[in-house]
Amino acid sequence: MASKKEKSGQKAVISLVKTEDRTTGIASAIDLLKINPVKGKKVLLKPNFNTADTYPGSTHNDTLAHLINHLKRMGAEHITIGERSGPPDTAEVMADKGVYDLCRKLGVDIINFEDLADHDWVRVKPEQSSWLNGFDVARPVMESPCIVTTCCLKTHAYGGVFTMSLKLSVGVTRKRNMAELHSSFLSMRNMIAEINQAYTPALVVLDAIEAFVDGGPGRGARKRADAIIAGSDRVAIDAVGVAMLKDLGSTREIMTRKIFEQEQIARAAEIGLGVTRPEDIEIRTGDSASTAYADRLREILIRG
Repeated sequence: MASKKEKSGQKAVISLVKTEDRTTGIASAIDLLKINPVKGKKVLLKPNFNTADTYPGSTHNDTLAHLINHLKRMGAEHITIGERSGPPDTAEVMADKGVYDLCRKLGVDIINFEDLADHDWVRVKPEQSSWLNGFDVARPVMESPCIVTTCCLKTHAYGGVFTMSLKLSVGVTRKRNMAELHSSFLSMRNMIAEINQAYTPALVVLDAIEAFVDGGPGRGARKRADAIIAGSDRVAIDAVGVAMLKDLGSTREIMTRKIFEQEQIARAAEIGLGVTRPEDIEIRTGDSASTAYADRLREILIRG
């Protein structure tokens, strides 16, 4: 299946800011995209709160705060954080991270997907899916007029290989679906990609100031990439993220397989979720340091 961008001849624009400062980095990365999909919209914000482990094991609270504040400046009508953690209890993860206090301070709501009633889960059955009988997606995700996601840059030691924007979507599914996902080692990466058919984010922000280059998703070997990237094409976001991991030096699975041959990326491209080749990714920058880094990543993308 050809992607929507491939059909229209458009490139996926990804912004990149080389920085150690989340305050300016997040705002700059979003502004470089020259889009405003949140103005006048009720926004559902999906972070990475799979566990309460220290960033990049989970979304940094400063990233969350700066992103929320910038979305407000962009004119978002209202912001609600939605998440389902796992294996830990979602409410405990949010409490451990101080998210409830943060949300009260910032004036945003929280939906704990784990607390949703049965009728607030929607069964999704994609065509040609690796899922036996589909999967359940939180109704607030299915009905949201505008979804923004924020992910981390890290490897995944338990079969996912890496966890960025595509794997972030596992947290919109019901916890009972995880038994099938985690027992399907050969199909796991395809199943992760297929979840993303349930919704389309208006904006994705990846905090790559630090990364797990081995281990993960909760704990691992750290290196600094000192970058923020943003866009709306999840395939392009993850492809650039994998290029970052290759640049930093990472696991055998990352280093020895070409980027667009990584199963999450290959399956997502195949089912039309984004670009199908590295040449269709445009990395937009605004300063010399970011441009130099982007040039290095482009070479890695093309080389694979």
